Amino acid sequence: MKKVLFFILLTFSLSATAISKETTFTNEIFEKSQLDGKTVVIHSWNKTCVTCAQQVKILDKAKQDFKDVIFLSFEQTKDKDIAKFLSIDYWTTIVVYKDNKELSRTIGQTDKEKIYSQINSL
Repeated sequence: MKKVLFFILLTFSLSATAISKETTFTNEIFEKSQLDGKTVVIHSWNKTCVTCAQQVKILDKAKQDFKDVIFLSFEQTKDKDIAKFLSIDYWTTIVVYKDNKELSRTIGQTDKEKIYSQINSL
């Protein structure tokens, strides 16, 4: 009985942390942003990833705070072609690009100040 109850609670807690987010990355947007000299922040996530959910909250706030930065994201498990194109192997990856160069990459970072510093150091 305890195992069944544990399984039910685990199932509900995993579905409660699911991210409702869409893939916003396209090659066209990425390339145009680079040509325009914009800073681009790319986030790789998975809908059942707790760390990804924490990053999404921080990056949603960062969109408001960094008006000149382009924020793009993709779901790692569904958009494998994007992951391959960007050489991103892990969920929870945040990569910053400018002028067709990768400037920084973090994996699993959930500290708001460090993520903001990663974006701001450009």
